[in-house]
Amino acid sequence: MTTRNGGDLVVETLQALGIKDVFGIPGQHALGLFDALSRSSLNFYSSRVENNAAFAADGYARATGNPAALFLSTGPGALTSLAGLQEAYATGVPMIVVSSQIPAAGLGARRKGMLHQLDEQTESVRNVTKYQATVQQAAAIPSVLEDACREAMTAPQGPVWVEVPQDILLESQDTAHGLPAITAATTAAEINQPEAHHALVSRAAELINANSTVIVAGGGVRRSGAGELLVQLAEKIDAPVVCTVGGNTALPLDHPLAVHFIEDRHVTDLMDSAETLLVLGSSLGEVTSNYFTMKPTGTIIQVDAESKVLSSNHPSLGIRADISTFLAQLLPAVDTATHAGADKAAEVNTKVAERMSELGLEHEQQVMDAIREAVPDDMQAYWDMTIAAYWAWNVWDAKDGEFHSAQGAGGLGYGFPAALGGALGLGKRTFALAGDGSSLYSTSELAAAVQHDIPVTWLIVDDGGYGILREYMNEAFGKATATELARPDFVKLAESFGVPAFRAEKETLQEVLSQALDAESGPNVVVLETHLKMWELT
Repeated sequence: MTTRNGGDLVVETLQALGIKDVFGIPGQHALGLFDALSRSSLNFYSSRVENNAAFAADGYARATGNPAALFLSTGPGALTSLAGLQEAYATGVPMIVVSSQIPAAGLGARRKGMLHQLDEQTESVRNVTKYQATVQQAAAIPSVLEDACREAMTAPQGPVWVEVPQDILLESQDTAHGLPAITAATTAAEINQPEAHHALVSRAAELINANSTVIVAGGGVRRSGAGELLVQLAEKIDAPVVCTVGGNTALPLDHPLAVHFIEDRHVTDLMDSAETLLVLGSSLGEVTSNYFTMKPTGTIIQVDAESKVLSSNHPSLGIRADISTFLAQLLPAVDTATHAGADKAAEVNTKVAERMSELGLEHEQQVMDAIREAVPDDMQAYWDMTIAAYWAWNVWDAKDGEFHSAQGAGGLGYGFPAALGGALGLGKRTFALAGDGSSLYSTSELAAAVQHDIPVTWLIVDDGGYGILREYMNEAFGKATATELARPDFVKLAESFGVPAFRAEKETLQEVLSQALDAESGPNVVVLETHLKMWELT
């Protein structure tokens, strides 16, 4: 047996790149890679489904700002991860995916019938990753991984894919031609983010100085860590700030310039009537535009690290740049102004509150209030695609923590495995919420949570089916089809994994959830059986 192989080159390079933690599942073609893990300082966390491993790596990166690695096996293992990678790609979350491949001699479909063989495996991941490479020689492993890491961490960030054939992972490096251990590489912290052209910054400043401005803060603000710069700009130019779903928590909800409830006609009207609409890290997509009913009458300045986003939905002064970098360039160029921004925000917030009070949704608001009161101010929260999450998009005040949801691609099963990754990255408890339908995508990860003693509190809101689809179908067709689900007793299911689990009613939810969140270690589950309704869109 060799003591050092191609797999060691992979883990040594990842360590040099600053990677500390790895998620994934072993597989036959990847055994050399996993064997090398035993000789490294990397921490490995074994998921039960590859898609959930991708969600865990996503949650880790969102919580820490640093990428994790995701180790996958060939064919079925690789393909099972795709929905998780789609979420990371759509939301701009970095991760380094290392997948195995069949032996190099079989690449290009020259040898048929190999276990797990997938013709053109990289083509299967091209739509959900920023970068794809197949290593042809062990000597290329360090440079390919370094290039991949640079791509992952350069805005717009995202997952990158490197696949290494089985024989190259097993190839001995204990030879005269073997590469020495890799001890230095360009880490994420050393990567320079794209700047805006100075002429475009000057033009943006002219437009902002000439008129009052409304700011739209999208996911790019959060991904680039631009929250403090956003506050400085908003206060300097006295501009109301509308946070999109991805931008939720970019500006604290209690800030005088914060506009609440992105999915409301009054908020859309504010953006429509803005003399200058400064859009930071958002495509002005479906939810932000109130389902494409938004019709801005002023000048739009759209800044995004992804050039494909610029003017994709509305004509704009398009500026490609990392949001933090752009705001640092813009701030000295704009004048201090007074435009009654806080009054405008307060007026919109009052109108939204008045409309919501007339909809008979006290139950939903009470449930959300109970969750908010129970979750500690500094705790990071992960929300699956469920009605409670749709409410949270609009009303959740993350205070000193952060808000994470699967709104990028909208797939089910995100919340719990992502929260596991976040808890591992932070070294402290996180909160996850899912519906009964979405929770069944990830209940297998209760085993991983127990195995690794991961401190996550998981609230399952059980309404007997796919609640949001039930609402949509009833509204569109007067009846719902195929939305009702047989499901387990979630308390007993969790207990069968050795996970403490508790039932709650609306009246006891805050108390029960608070106690679960106070647990010193390990996972636990709270189950709330209730129906939540959506508000009427206008």
